[in-house]
Amino acid sequence: MRILIIGSGGREHAIGWKIAQDITKDNLFFLPGNAGTQKLGHNIAGDVMDFQHIKEVCLANQVDMIVVGPENPLCGGIYDSFKADADLQHVAVIGPSKKGAQLEGSKDFAKEFMQKYDIPTARYQTFTLNTLDAGKAFLKELTAPYVLKADGPAAGKGVVIVDSYDEASKELEDMLRGKFGASSSKVVIEEFLSGIECSVFVLTDGKSYKILPVAKDYKRIGEGDTGLNTGGMGAISPVPFADEVFMTKVKEQVVLPTLEGIQKENIEYRGFIFLGLIKVNNNPYVIEYNVRLGDPETEAIMLRIKSSLVSLLEGVSHQTLDQIVYEEEKHAAATVMLVSKGYPEAYEKGRVITEEAIASDDIVVFHAGTSMQEDKVVTNGGRVISVSAKGEDITDVLNKAYHATDKITFDGKFYRKDLGFDL
Repeated sequence: MRILIIGSGGREHAIGWKIAQDITKDNLFFLPGNAGTQKLGHNIAGDVMDFQHIKEVCLANQVDMIVVGPENPLCGGIYDSFKADADLQHVAVIGPSKKGAQLEGSKDFAKEFMQKYDIPTARYQTFTLNTLDAGKAFLKELTAPYVLKADGPAAGKGVVIVDSYDEASKELEDMLRGKFGASSSKVVIEEFLSGIECSVFVLTDGKSYKILPVAKDYKRIGEGDTGLNTGGMGAISPVPFADEVFMTKVKEQVVLPTLEGIQKENIEYRGFIFLGLIKVNNNPYVIEYNVRLGDPETEAIMLRIKSSLVSLLEGVSHQTLDQIVYEEEKHAAATVMLVSKGYPEAYEKGRVITEEAIASDDIVVFHAGTSMQEDKVVTNGGRVISVSAKGEDITDVLNKAYHATDKITFDGKFYRKDLGFDL
């Protein structure tokens, strides 16, 4: 089995780390990868949206499977591109078709889907610049705080929550006039739900499914969940409040209706479904769908999957997932994200990273925004490195992860020191 992982972040490094437990370095490729992934396999330069180049890479390296990390290639139709090309039809693509990717690519599509298949979610309406006045009128029907979401992908930053009508009204107009580019040409306004959130990951071959370890991530840059939204500052798994009773509700009210909808809509879907959930009065509500694994949750949950990931992915590609045994480790895991000074706004790149040897089997360091500059590892993104740990419980793993962060240095390093504070 020769596998190509598409993407360059901590999620892709973590997926590669798990896959590398089953295949050799010569059979694992990353496009484009980062300074950490090159230790597991072969980095190949390229744009994740250049499907022709990806085709050439697959053929030149006799790739059997591609695992797509980020959402943009999925929303752009990489699955469909491979299936329509006679030269590539033998290559398994882990990810949904372009139609299926609309569950993430269009908030409006996702909300209509949830409404159609009776999946619990917040009350909403969708507006364009032509219906701006109607949008402002709908805001008046709601009570603060107000939730506004760009319809299209916005790198995890297209959701705005504000506390006053005037602020929400201005934000709606700014978004519709291009604050997030084409992604906010339509805006979904939602009723605010008060509760505690978690991320549930489902692996499906379109017929059967496995629920992977549940995680909770922390999006805000500041401690106590303050400040700007980021791509994610850390994650923990398992999640104490996602108990057996709650997860039974998730399965019956969310997972099964979602799969039923995918089948009834004739959507080709062989990959991951990320359910962004909020627990309200002990009941699950869907905040959003993603059509790939989350980042930084992946850097935590990969430490808790006991089964062979390659076997699971082969089950997905052959639609025999129901025949694959899935097991989780009993231990806990957490990841702490080290970010560049200034992130999620302007930040500098090219800062030299030094990493002392971390003498522990319980710690794994995943690179996110890094690259090689001659013989040095340097920062190449806002989120730079994810330090993951496993252990007995959440307190134990966070202590281990925070201790390990001291062994990694670069100018402007910043991280949240309060993960798990709300549990």
